[in-house]
Amino acid sequence: MTGIPTVSIDGVPDPLPEGLAVLDVREPVEWAHGHIEGSQHIPMNELPERLGEVPNAQVLVVCKVGGRSAQVTGWLVQQGRDAVNLDGGLLDWQAAGRDLVSETGQPPLVF
Repeated sequence: MTGIPTVSIDGVPDPLPEGLAVLDVREPVEWAHGHIEGSQHIPMNELPERLGEVPNAQVLVVCKVGGRSAQVTGWLVQQGRDAVNLDGGLLDWQAAGRDLVSETGQPPLVF
């Protein structure tokens, strides 16, 4: 995916720095089962209509494995936004032992 700003989990500071926004572009059911606390949820297909909701700051874009978020990152960059894709997505985030929160009452799960 040439030309798309990308970072691996090893390149993402823990804890996340102030001023870094996290945008989760997965579907609502995926979001409910596990997401990064404090992240913003805008499903990929809703983004064009909701671009104004994306913070005007550096944005880390995430999905399950990094495919959808790479597409969104490329689009955001075309819109003049400072966005970077998380390669490996939330699967790598969770595998690295980073915390997720769930809205289901069950332990967080990425699927």
